[in-house]
Amino acid sequence: MMLRPYSRLLLFLATSIIFAAQIAVAQRTSGDPSSDDPTANPGRPTVSTPATLTPVGYIQFETGYLYATDSPEFSSQSSLNEVAKFSVSRRLQLLVSDGPFAHSLVQGQPGNGTGGISLGAQGVVYSGQGARPTVALSYFHEVYDGNTPDLDIGSAKNSALVLLSADVKGFHYDANFLFNEVLLAQVNFPTVRRAQFGQTLSISHPLVGKFGLSGEIWRFSQPFLRSNAVGNLWAINYNWKKNLVLDAGFNRGLTSTSTQWEAFTGFTYVLPHKLLWH
Repeated sequence: MMLRPYSRLLLFLATSIIFAAQIAVAQRTSGDPSSDDPTANPGRPTVSTPATLTPVGYIQFETGYLYATDSPEFSSQSSLNEVAKFSVSRRLQLLVSDGPFAHSLVQGQPGNGTGGISLGAQGVVYSGQGARPTVALSYFHEVYDGNTPDLDIGSAKNSALVLLSADVKGFHYDANFLFNEVLLAQVNFPTVRRAQFGQTLSISHPLVGKFGLSGEIWRFSQPFLRSNAVGNLWAINYNWKKNLVLDAGFNRGLTSTSTQWEAFTGFTYVLPHKLLWH
């Protein structure tokens, strides 16, 4: 049974409060900033996902808010998003992606809804070091498609990814190649299925102190529009603690069928309590 929009929103807010309490407790009980807290491995806010996995045995949460304007399916949309990751070994990671709430404006009509829920797994096939890239494969399946308008890239029923990550001369890059199955439901007609292809490249570099900067270019085919969604993303992150990273930035659409502007903020937090021991 799927939760209603406001139930999922309340669950999202309650989870965020628990995270804040965990952070406060960790700050009170650990006066040493170089403690043994696990190190976060953020996949947000870029479209690209790292090939490297999160700390083994710990749960990592990636929580964010997104405001988007001028997309093919809506005039504006404010939404919450959540991704939970759990690595059961150095080679295998389990993932859950959820959009608990969204407020959209479509042709002047406001509406509330939820995004989809997807379950996935990611496995490392080659562990690189330095300039030698780590290579991983990932698969997602959408178990609930939501009831709110999609962004320019749509939502995939099934998605397979090839992921690469490496460090080259002080810069870190994440490159993804995506192969999606997207669906178009039609009243009184069979659902239409199409293949969608995407490529992303994100490059990041440390700035002064705990700050870092990320730039990204990405492209997704739009089979039902016979076009392409292309965007250029920029974000700043602040590494507050080893297990807590804050982020904010924007994305500019580069084609007429892309979402023209997106602004986002959020955080990545690894719970400091390990669930698995090896």
